[in-house]
Amino acid sequence: MTVGNKRRQPSLAQLRAFAAVAEHLHFRDAAAAIGMSQPALSGAVSALEETLGVTLLERTTRKVLLSPEGERIAVRAKAVLGEVEALMEEAEAVRAPFTGALRLGVIPTVAPYLLPTVLRLVHERYPHLDLQVHEEQTASLLDGLAGGRLDLLLLAVPLGVPGVSELPLFDEDFVLVTPLDHGLGGREGIPRQALRELNLLLLDEGHCLRDQALDICREAGRDDVPVTTTAAGLSTLVQLVAGGLGVTLLPRTALKVETSRSNQLLTGYFADPAPTRRIALAMRVGAARGAEYEELAAALRQALRPLPVRVLEQDT
Repeated sequence: MTVGNKRRQPSLAQLRAFAAVAEHLHFRDAAAAIGMSQPALSGAVSALEETLGVTLLERTTRKVLLSPEGERIAVRAKAVLGEVEALMEEAEAVRAPFTGALRLGVIPTVAPYLLPTVLRLVHERYPHLDLQVHEEQTASLLDGLAGGRLDLLLLAVPLGVPGVSELPLFDEDFVLVTPLDHGLGGREGIPRQALRELNLLLLDEGHCLRDQALDICREAGRDDVPVTTTAAGLSTLVQLVAGGLGVTLLPRTALKVETSRSNQLLTGYFADPAPTRRIALAMRVGAARGAEYEELAAALRQALRPLPVRVLEQDT
């Protein structure tokens, strides 16, 4: 029988009734097991047989037997009910805060330096959260966020992207990294104007840190920065500096890790106000888990205080 060109489908109540009878092979025991009256149970099984067009039971005066068709349908009914139960458990888990999967996107110039703190926080404070980390450049991360592939981003802001809400975490200064024989190596109070004359090494196009370095140069009065050598990551960039090919700008959070790779480097510090970048979490406006992400941002601000950064207040 069809209704509106669609086959009738059994209800969950019918499947539960039949599964109980298939298990107990007794209407009274089956009814007691699922808290249903015996007439209602019998009616539900009969309705299921009508819906499927299959005789499921062989009824005698003494006992109930499954028909061959009923034995096959019982296996399917049990599987369906098991999946429904799993669905309900999943829904319950999703309703609980900081459970299930959280797909976090991180830019390459942040990931190696902040992830240890992020992972430690999640492990200790949110043990039931399944954190999945994706390291990508900013444009790819924003595409992933807009398309639902990613839930939350950790990156440099401002983004100025409609539909994306930013949860600022901290500001950090840039420092100048030079070879040992460079005149600005190890100095403090370096004026930004010094950037006008430096052979500045940059990351490849697509890295927000490259764009930030160019912005800093423009603020210092340098509009053209000849680019003859670039690197895909900060580690390579620092090795190029150690080899005497030029100087570069590093965010403070990266300084300890990257300069420890070579003894051929010196660090120079800019005069106040030093050039800075701001790091934040970013989420979709109206995200279903927005309250969780705001709580995570607050916890991260506290966890990041030991780092050489200026942690921001929540309403910044």
